[in-house]
Amino acid sequence: MAYMENYQEKRVDPGKLVPGTKTVVSVLLNYYPEEIQRHKDTPVISKYAYGRDYHFTVREKLKELFGFIKKNIYPELEGRWFTDSAPVLDRVWAVRAGLGWIGKNGNLISKKWGSFVFIGELMLNVEIDDEPPEIKNACGNCTRCIDACPTGAIVKPGVIDGGRCISYLTIEHKGNIPEEFNGKFRNRVFGCDICQDVCPWNSKLTSTTEPDFKPSERFLNLTSEQMMEMRESDFNEMFHESPLKRTGYNGFRRNILFLKKN
Repeated sequence: MAYMENYQEKRVDPGKLVPGTKTVVSVLLNYYPEEIQRHKDTPVISKYAYGRDYHFTVREKLKELFGFIKKNIYPELEGRWFTDSAPVLDRVWAVRAGLGWIGKNGNLISKKWGSFVFIGELMLNVEIDDEPPEIKNACGNCTRCIDACPTGAIVKPGVIDGGRCISYLTIEHKGNIPEEFNGKFRNRVFGCDICQDVCPWNSKLTSTTEPDFKPSERFLNLTSEQMMEMRESDFNEMFHESPLKRTGYNGFRRNILFLKKN
């Protein structure tokens, strides 16, 4: 993902992204679903895409939080809010804020919420005197995520080969999926949670209470046949505010056909 190399100065210095920034407030929002797709043979969609696109929901909540701080604490407040939508080191700021650590699969892991969380930030022009707790890496000697990755995308602890990651290949990758990945997708059609599903820190999670992330009955009951036969109009109607819009109908069809071929 070449775009990750862009705007490095802004990534490491929030003041270059939002002039006047003195404080970064980092937040997490749990998206772990209460129920997963019901038919075992149905191509698997990543849990983060079960409901409404998180960009909309998290931004709305950050805007509300910004307004609350401005109204009740700092009337002079200025700043911006982000969630995976600008050159921001989301996981690094979350670690600095004491929200968790970066696991061997590259995901932020919280002792309370695991890794099924969205990250958001407020960049503010006020200086907040705070000493967040330092959260030590608690992965220990565990290598479950590395061992479970079917494409070998986790090349070593904390280092991910994006070009081998199923999430990248099913969402960001353009063109045909390389033949070397035949039979390695484990029925994943959009994104991949394999390295998260095996993580011990995700073994006893509380389900999200956010209505926007609650999947519809229609989604939960999707069958393999229905996915295969889905027309573009059906796709647009079901996923009109979904993260699946990222890959679009053509990308979705490409992924379905790749799974069928394998």
